[in-house]
Formats: sequence, C-alpha cells, structure tokens
Amino acid sequence: MKRLSKCLMTIMAALAACSLSLPASAVGNIADIVIYDRVQNRTLPVFVHEGRHYVVGQPGNEYEIRLRNRQPADILTVVSVDGVDVVTGDTADWQHSGYVLGPQQGFGVKGWRKSLERTAAFYFTALPDSYAARTGRPDHVGVIGVAVFRKKPEPVVQYAPPRLGRHAESAAPAPSAMADDHSPARDAASGAGAASRAEAPAHAAQKSARLGTGHGRSETSVVTYTEFERATAAPAEIITIYYDSHRNLVAQGVIREPSLVRRDPIPRPFPGRFAPDPF
Repeated sequence: MKRLSKCLMTIMAALAACSLSLPASAVGNIADIVIYDRVQNRTLPVFVHEGRHYVVGQPGNEYEIRLRNRQPADILTVVSVDGVDVVTGDTADWQHSGYVLGPQQGFGVKGWRKSLERTAAFYFTALPDSYAARTGRPDHVGVIGVAVFRKKPEPVVQYAPPRLGRHAESAAPAPSAMADDHSPARDAASGAGAASRAEAPAHAAQKSARLGTGHGRSETSVVTYTEFERATAAPAEIITIYYDSHRNLVAQGVIREPSLVRRDPIPRPFPGRFAPDPF
C-alpha cells in the first residue's frame, strides 16, 4: 500500500546545506542530529550511557534540533520533543508529516511549528512549564526523537523485446520498495519502541525533577509543502536523544564527575629522626 505524505520542506535548501556543518559527535547514520544551544552558541556535547545518548540542558536557554541528510537522495524526518510532534502538536506518531531534506541538506528545527512562516521557540524549562505538561501529556518529557524515512525510488518501466508475429509487450513496473511486516526496518522500529517502554519505570522516579521543553517566543521560520512517498511503512532509522539537567545526569551515572584532588598533606612514613614528647 502506497503512502504519499504531504510534508514540509525548507525553501532555502542550498543555503541550509552550507550553513549547518555538524561535528563528528552527531547522532545518527542516515541523518546526523545535534542539539544546539542558541544562548551559549554551541553544540551540546553528547554523553553515551548504556547505549543511550544524552545532552545537558540549561534551564531557560533556547535550543534547536539540527538535522542533516547524509544521503544522495531525499529523506523525510518526523521530529518529536517530549512525545509531542513538533509540526502538528499532536501526540507523536511517525506516520505524521515532517521535514523533507534534499541530498546532503541541513535544516535547524528551532521550535513548535505554528504556520508555514512561524515557530514558537524551544527552550529548556521545569517540567510543569513544558509544552507537553501544559497540554496534559507529561509522561514522555525529556526525550527528542527523529524518525527517518527513505524516499521510494521512481518506478522504472522496462519493455520486453518484440516477438515475431506479435506486438511488443511492455513489462510490469519494477517491484515496490515497500517493506513487508517482517522487514529489518520494522523489526528495528519495534525493538526501539519496546526499549522505550522498558525504560519508562526508571525515568518515572525522577519525573518531578526533570527538564522539559517550553513553548517560547514566536519567530520566523519559512517552509513550504512538498510530496514525499515513503519507501517503507516503518522508519529506516529512529534517532533518540535524552536530555536533563547536569545534576540529574550526574545522579543517574550518565556523567561522571572528576575525582576530587586531596588537598591535605600526604602522610610520610619517616618524617623525623627521634620521638618527641607528647603535648
């Protein structure tokens, strides 16, 4: 079954591709994802712990999700923050529309999309002030997700050679690239979903102290519509980045504090020659 999506694509494709050069620490394979702190003007370093990726969020700071397509063909990126779709504001689902990136193109998602011309800025904030919590969906605060889809190749029509005494017969179009129910992409996506559900109890204990993402100031971000037919029903890749305060990530063992340097004098086994009288 074909899935034809009406998706969002940046108009300034060539400029975006040049302006977003991402570091080697970016997360992802088909696409690179980094989290950029707009106040500190720097890419947030990624900490890897038990196979998961984390960044430290500074409360009050605006940030953006920088995407870059590493492929020679178009891809679709469906982006979620705190379990909420950044385009529609609905509870996140990879079947929603997203941003289409051309070959090697980059784009910065700076906020919740309000129209084709404007977004409401992302910023790190206390959980009760997060957009997810304020819309009654606080359960998945603290995670950024990007579902990446490859584009279905254009069908190639091949023709059979003519036969004597008969008209030439055209062959059927090349088979679709649609994945079946047991494709590696679907299995990987199912595994990612199961892992996410398994992690929920561990995070629930610190839910009250977690950071979330707020619904900030309005700013210009112009995109337009385009059509994109997915090669598979499930994403070819799901990229997940967790975020929280520095203190919480230290408490969870994600970040290891440097060892404290002993400031007291180091005892010596032979400090003198004779035994003094006690005081």
